[in-house]
Amino acid sequence: MIRPDWIAVDWGTTHLRAWAMGPGGTVLDEAMSDDGMGGLQPSQFEAALLALVGPWLGPQGVDVVACGMVGSRQGWVEARYAAVPCAPVGEALTPVPTRDPRLTVRIIPGLKQDRPADVMRGEETQIAGALSLHPGFDGVIVLPGTHSKWAQVSAGEVVSFRSFLTGELFGLLSDHSVLRHSMGGDGWDAGAFAEAVQESLSRPEALAARLFAIRAEGLLNGLPPAAARARLSGLLIGAELAAAKPYWLGMPVALLGADGLADAYAAALAAQGVTAMRIEAGAATRAGLAAAHARMKETT
Repeated sequence: MIRPDWIAVDWGTTHLRAWAMGPGGTVLDEAMSDDGMGGLQPSQFEAALLALVGPWLGPQGVDVVACGMVGSRQGWVEARYAAVPCAPVGEALTPVPTRDPRLTVRIIPGLKQDRPADVMRGEETQIAGALSLHPGFDGVIVLPGTHSKWAQVSAGEVVSFRSFLTGELFGLLSDHSVLRHSMGGDGWDAGAFAEAVQESLSRPEALAARLFAIRAEGLLNGLPPAAARARLSGLLIGAELAAAKPYWLGMPVALLGADGLADAYAAALAAQGVTAMRIEAGAATRAGLAAAHARMKETT
């Protein structure tokens, strides 16, 4: 029977993941469900959490620290953004009223930036974890994803950050635009990707024309689906790198994300002479939640 010291929770739009945490940050057990924030009403969150972590609960109360979209305006309870520059989990955690007395739930606030306007929710926890795993790191942490983040960190604080709609654009264009006719399967052409990254970096203003050319190349010259898919990704990531150049040029870079997507970003950066340090996303999330839990214990 597992009785954790506390429970770490990563609650996104589509999935809920929890870890039973033991002494010294050890993971005693983990569980996951499809009860993401996007499919729940505020009154349903506690039941969804209990359905997942109920087997870990004994008669005594247990701390639950959660990050992600669970703290959004449409989530369980809104955890208001902390303004940068600040420590990624430096603000007080937001308490959540619960009916079950065995649960003491708190949510990590996201981060906001007024100029240029930007927000993050969930990534701040991964940044905190990256800094916990690599103390003293000063530079840029890149978090590829649906909405990629580039965060400048110094002296343990997030100084500034920029978000890019790259991943969402890839999904929309590959599934819902005329380019869907050129895509197929999950094949990959590394050469086509590298060429497209360089094209976008050198002339980002030509992005829209080069995107349509993917369709034209398929119709006129038989561009294979694997090359089309890689070319679409390369053009979008290249445009992102062009806009994010002030972040990565001459800076130490850490790359935090799922292997396939992080590999693509690592290759794109390497072509520009940037060797990014790789950090495993799950480990960073757990380390960030642990840092938030330690912060909670200090302030309660």
